[in-house]
Amino acid sequence: MGWFKNLKIARKLQLAFLAVLVLMAVLGIFSISQLAKVKNASSEISRDWMPAQKKLGDIKLYFVRLRGTESQLAIYDGDVEAMNGLVSRSQAILTGLDKTMKDYAATLDTPQEREIYPKVAAQIAEFLAEHKKIVAAFLAKDNAQGRDLFLGYSNKLYPQILADLEKLIKINQEGGDAATAGADDTFSQSRVGVLGLLIAALAIGMGLAITMGRIIAAPLQDAVGIARRVAGGDLGAEISVHSKDETGQLLQALQTMNEGLRQVVGQVRNGTDSIATASTEIATGNLDLSRRTEQQATALEETASALEELTSTVKQNTDNARQANQLAMAASGVAARGGGVVGEVVQTMEAINDASNRIVEIISVIDGIAFQTNILALNAAVEAARAGEQGRGFAVVASEVRSLAQRSASAAKEIKQLIDDSVSKVGAGTTLVRQAGSTMSEVVESVKRVTDVVSEISAASTEQSVGIDEINRAVSQMDEVTQQNAALVEQAAAAAQSMQEQAAGLANTVSVFKLR
Repeated sequence: MGWFKNLKIARKLQLAFLAVLVLMAVLGIFSISQLAKVKNASSEISRDWMPAQKKLGDIKLYFVRLRGTESQLAIYDGDVEAMNGLVSRSQAILTGLDKTMKDYAATLDTPQEREIYPKVAAQIAEFLAEHKKIVAAFLAKDNAQGRDLFLGYSNKLYPQILADLEKLIKINQEGGDAATAGADDTFSQSRVGVLGLLIAALAIGMGLAITMGRIIAAPLQDAVGIARRVAGGDLGAEISVHSKDETGQLLQALQTMNEGLRQVVGQVRNGTDSIATASTEIATGNLDLSRRTEQQATALEETASALEELTSTVKQNTDNARQANQLAMAASGVAARGGGVVGEVVQTMEAINDASNRIVEIISVIDGIAFQTNILALNAAVEAARAGEQGRGFAVVASEVRSLAQRSASAAKEIKQLIDDSVSKVGAGTTLVRQAGSTMSEVVESVKRVTDVVSEISAASTEQSVGIDEINRAVSQMDEVTQQNAALVEQAAAAAQSMQEQAAGLANTVSVFKLR
């Protein structure tokens, strides 16, 4: 039931009415279904059993009448007109009998009927065949044969057919009685079920009404009681919230309001005590303020004298700072120019270093060419040796070329060693120049910082001079304010007395509230 308490009141009412509507719907559906069963039973009686009984009764009546015409034919022996009338009547009976039997055959429903009726139909067919013979004999004025046939096989079939028809009639009567009993049982069950559902609906409806009354009315009564206690000044009521619906929200709001009022009243009480204490302290403080005002006036005179001396000192510092700023700016310019020259030297050394590296690459190419020339000269000497006397002159030339290649390679190696030594020295020089450039940059940066500091000192000195002038004016104003403070002290004393009286009145006002 916790979830139901937390629902909104509108949702609770909706669920309650929905439950009643569901019970009414169940009751209506049950009643309709039971009425449908009664209707089906009534339809079964009126559609199946009663028509079948009527048709069987008609068949029996036609059969009895047909047997009666046979008896009358025997009685009206020789009366042609009467016999013709009986024959016509017999034909009408046969027509009605045939139609009724066909209608009944269409209503066969139970296994017993399907078992008995074909036998009855066969017996009736045999009886009708004998009937035709009997009529023909009497019409032929053969009364003896007609009586023999009437009292013969036909007379045996007649009671059997009547007995079988009675069986069929009884079957349909029993079926109708069973359907009637079923309808009665359905009605009795429906009455009990409807009464049970009605009682359940009433009980559930009353239970919902009582429950809804308790769930909604009880929290409202609690809220009214709490509001009355708060109106009477009792703020110590404990408020319990058991649901999250509108009533629970109302109690929660009352609880919040009660706690807020309790805090406010407590703060007001504490405030009145604080105000009373503060008013006493203010009175005491006024005396101290009066003494400090006199001391402040004396201190202001001494401050004015010291400020005059400080003003002359600050002006002198301002002049010195301005001169130092000019010197620092000149030094910064010289350092910046020196840094530029060092930068150009660094760039020149780097260009020399790049050119030396290029020369090394060219010497490496020359060395490679000399090596390849030496190999070619060696190959040429080998080929000249193979050629014999004809290649001797070519061998001499190859030897000279080989000698020149070796000398070129040796010279290239010496040049490369000299260039490598120059490159290493140029690299060391470049490193030193870079370090000098970095050092010069640091010097320039330091000079700039010194210039900035001196500029700040100059600006600060100027601001101090302006500030001291303002302080002089402020001291004059403070002297005036000191005179005004004396008057304010007297006003504060009167205000403290008034505050004490108001604190007493406020304490009397909040004393009506009970916090516990």
